[in-house]
Amino acid sequence: MSSSTSSTSSTSSASSASSTGQPPASSRAPSSRQAATVLVTALAPVSWGTTYAVTTELLPPGHPLFAGLMRALPAGLLALAVTRVLPREDWWWKAAVLGTLNIGLFFPLLFLAAERLPGGVAATLGAAQPLIVAALAVVVLHERPRLWRLAWGVAGVVGVGLVVLGPGARLDAVGVLAGLGGTAVMAGGVVLTKRWGRPEGVGPLALAGWQLTVGGLLLLPLTLAFEGVPQRIDAGAVGGYLWLGGMGGLIAYTVWFRGVGRLPVGASAPLVLLSPLVAALVGVALDESLTLTQTLGFVLALAALLAAQFNSPPLPGRSTRERPAAEERTRGERVREEQGSGERV
Repeated sequence: MSSSTSSTSSTSSASSASSTGQPPASSRAPSSRQAATVLVTALAPVSWGTTYAVTTELLPPGHPLFAGLMRALPAGLLALAVTRVLPREDWWWKAAVLGTLNIGLFFPLLFLAAERLPGGVAATLGAAQPLIVAALAVVVLHERPRLWRLAWGVAGVVGVGLVVLGPGARLDAVGVLAGLGGTAVMAGGVVLTKRWGRPEGVGPLALAGWQLTVGGLLLLPLTLAFEGVPQRIDAGAVGGYLWLGGMGGLIAYTVWFRGVGRLPVGASAPLVLLSPLVAALVGVALDESLTLTQTLGFVLALAALLAAQFNSPPLPGRSTRERPAAEERTRGERVREEQGSGERV
């Protein structure tokens, strides 16, 4: 009898929550496990935010493709040697597609945009990635567009623009196309990574190794054809390459692909906003300073990043009648089963 009473009370409480149209708090706020995944995944764009400073301060100038090659190929081969796992069946072409998008195409377009545009303009174009991801998710993942995350995506672009754009920012058509192209191909990589997931028994380190190797192999002929090897690589450059290939390559892409697989695509994509924000903080550490406008932009971009981790708040006056009929039938069947078991007791 007590079992029946508890079932009835839990049912009535669920019904009362449904009648108000308020979803449980857990459906609106990220769980502790998701929050931990977000924090770990954020290490990737944080490390990528140091790339500009490392490149300008430590690496030989005029060799961006070589820097991309050193960031990708050694890290990919190391991951293959550690995991000893190769793609199977259709994952040969899937790994090739993901490696081309996330590494092989993204790096050259990123470097071309960096050469043709001021860093602030390139960073602002990169901040548009959450908006492109949201559009691709509708087509590829068949997700419903969420006004909440779209609005905060726009706010993130505005915030990053306020932080990194200066009054003398110039636009170059080729640079802008390269910047948008790099943002689009990486957004496509994020969406396809979410769609395909990982093959059973394959960890994120192996998945990162496949893609870094593919991207590095694509960058190898481009580097040899257009740049070659720098004539002088000193100790500082060696340290820079180790940082880009280790923390900014192998480790960053491993935790990134792990996070993309576990998080909603609308929650993982805005984390890329951390990259230009960290770059701005590194600039402050290198004797630069933030103006009031930049500080406001920093706060706005950070707020957009955090808001994207939450589901949109319920609309006022929304009732359970607006929910899908299949969901209502499933809930009703579960309630009847619980009541039936309580009556048998």
